[in-house]
Amino acid sequence: MAAENSKQFWKRNAKLPGSIQPVYGAQHPPLDPRLTKNFIKERSKVNAVPLKNKKASSFHEFARNTSDAWDIGDDEEEDFSPPSFQTLNSKVALATAAQVLENHSKLRVKPERSQSTTSDIPANYVIKSSSDAQLSRNSSDSCLRNALHKQQSLPIRPIIPLVARISDQNASGAPPMTVREKTRLEKFRQLLSSHNTDLDELRKCSWPGVPREVRPITWRLLSGYLPANTERRKLTLQRKREEYFGFIEQYYDSRNEEHHQDTYRQIHIDIPRTNPLIPLFQQPLVQEIFERILFIWAIRHPASGYVQGINDLVTPFFVVFLSEHVEEDVENFDVTNLSQDVLRSIEADSFWCMSKLLDGIQDNYTFAQPGIQKKVKALEELVSRIDEQVHNHFRRYEVEYLQFAFRWMNNLLMRELPLRCTIRLWDTYQSEPEGFSHFHLYVCAAFLIKWRKEILDEEDFQGLLMLLQNLPTIHWGNEEIGLLLAEAYRLKYMFADAPNHYRR
Repeated sequence: MAAENSKQFWKRNAKLPGSIQPVYGAQHPPLDPRLTKNFIKERSKVNAVPLKNKKASSFHEFARNTSDAWDIGDDEEEDFSPPSFQTLNSKVALATAAQVLENHSKLRVKPERSQSTTSDIPANYVIKSSSDAQLSRNSSDSCLRNALHKQQSLPIRPIIPLVARISDQNASGAPPMTVREKTRLEKFRQLLSSHNTDLDELRKCSWPGVPREVRPITWRLLSGYLPANTERRKLTLQRKREEYFGFIEQYYDSRNEEHHQDTYRQIHIDIPRTNPLIPLFQQPLVQEIFERILFIWAIRHPASGYVQGINDLVTPFFVVFLSEHVEEDVENFDVTNLSQDVLRSIEADSFWCMSKLLDGIQDNYTFAQPGIQKKVKALEELVSRIDEQVHNHFRRYEVEYLQFAFRWMNNLLMRELPLRCTIRLWDTYQSEPEGFSHFHLYVCAAFLIKWRKEILDEEDFQGLLMLLQNLPTIHWGNEEIGLLLAEAYRLKYMFADAPNHYRR
C-alpha cells in the first residue's frame, strides 16, 4: 500500500519546478525509445487526417499529448517496443539481417583478395556509374570494385567523427598549419613575450581564432586572470592557485552539512551528464575536479548559488589548460598520467577563469534568471526585424522563443555545438567587449537564421521544436564558426548602437 501511495505521489508531483528533464542537442541525440513511442503515435494520427482539415498544432495540444517521464509507468510493466515494429514480418526481418551480415562479410576481405581483385581491373577501365557496373559484372564484385575505385580516385580527407572531437579541425579537411597560420602564431608569440603585453592588440589578433599552441596563456590574459606584465605573472599564478586550494581546505568539507547538501547533490548529479560522449569527462578524477570547482564557486556566490548549466561552462577552460600539457587529442587522454602539481594548476586556473566569465553574466543565474529573460526577449525583437518570415512562422505555430532559446542563453550554445566549436567561439567572445553577455545575443540570432530553410519547411509545433533542439551541427568546424561570427558581427554593427531599430 505504501509503495502504491509513493508511486501516486511521484505521478502527481512529476512537474515540480527544478525537476530534471532530458535535454537534447548536438551532443545529446534523443535515443530514448520511451520518448519516441508517443511521437510515432501522434505522427501517424496527423498523417491520417486529410490536408484540408489539418490545423496548426499549438503548445497546449503538444503539452496535453506528451506524457511526462513519470507517467510512462514502471520499467517492468511497460512495453517499450514501438507499435510500428511489432507488426514486422519475422521472415522478412531474418532475411534482411542475413543479407546485411553477408554483405558485411564480403567487405571484410583479406588483403590478398583485395590485391587480386584490383589486378583484374584493366588500366583503362572507368566505372561511369554504379548501374553500369551492375550490368557488366556480378553484383557482389561490382560493389567491391566500386568501393576500391572510389578509394583510389578520391583525395584522402580527414573525417570528423560523430563523437565531437576537441581537436582543432576544419570540417573541410584543410591542412593543420598553413603559411598564414604560422605567421599568425609568430605574431602571438611576439605579443605574449613582450614585457607588457598589449591587450588591445592581443584581442584584435584573437578575434579570428587563437592558435592552439598559445591559447592557454592567451585565455588567461584575456579573461583578466593574468596581468599584462610578464614579471608579475609567475607570482600571480602562484598566489591565485594557493588561494583556491585555501578555499578547498576551508569550505569543501562543508558539502556534507545540511544547508549545503542540496547544492552538492545537484552538482554530483549533473557532473556525469557533462559531455557524456567524451571519455575525458567520464574519468572519476576529472569529475572530482569539477565537483570541487563548482561547489566552491556556488558557496562563494550565494546570490545565485549553483544552477544547472554552469557545469558546462567549466569544460572549455579545463580542456584548453589541459592541452598545455598534452600533445595528442585530449578527449581520450588519461589524466592520471599527469603529476599532482599539474592537475592542481589546471583545476585552479579553470576555477578562476570560469569565475571571471560568470562575473559578467551572473544575472543569468540569480533568482528567476532575469538576464536570460531579457536576452530571449531581445532575441525575439531582433529576429522580428532581420527575418520577419521566420518570426511570423513561429507565431503561426505558437512557438515561443523561450522554449528553445532559454538553453542557448543558459548554456551559451554549448548544447547546440560540438566542444571544439565552443572553444573557437570563446576565442572571439573573450576578444569582444562584453562578448559573453552582449555579443552572444547576435551570435544566437545569426545561428537561428542559419537554419531558416529548415525552419520554414516544418509546419507544426512539434516538428519545429524537435528541429530547434536537435540542430545538425555535429560536423561543424572552424569554417562554419567563422561564418557564423562574421554574420553576428554584421548584425551587431547594424543594431548594437541603435536599439530603436529593434522596434517598428
